[in-house]
Amino acid sequence: MGEYSMGDAMRQFLKQSRLKGNVLALQITGVWEEIMGKTIARYTDKIEIHGTTLYIQTSVAPLKQELLYKRDKIKERVNEALGENLIREVVIR
Repeated sequence: MGEYSMGDAMRQFLKQSRLKGNVLALQITGVWEEIMGKTIARYTDKIEIHGTTLYIQTSVAPLKQELLYKRDKIKERVNEALGENLIREVVIR
């Protein structure tokens, strides 16, 4: 049996676990203001990841419209923040 660092073991566990989306959503939430700016972060109600889809929820109609136009940029910035090309689709709710 090979030796693993604690970080490698946790990454391997998360890769195989259903918790991965929740952990990644927490990571994104932690840097959401840096990625999107203060105003957007303030009016974003919820961020979730299911599989390779990022769900962003807001109750502000003009912000929804703006985020719809920026979906490709959001995907690019989030993947960059995660350090991997995980997010393939962004859904605005």
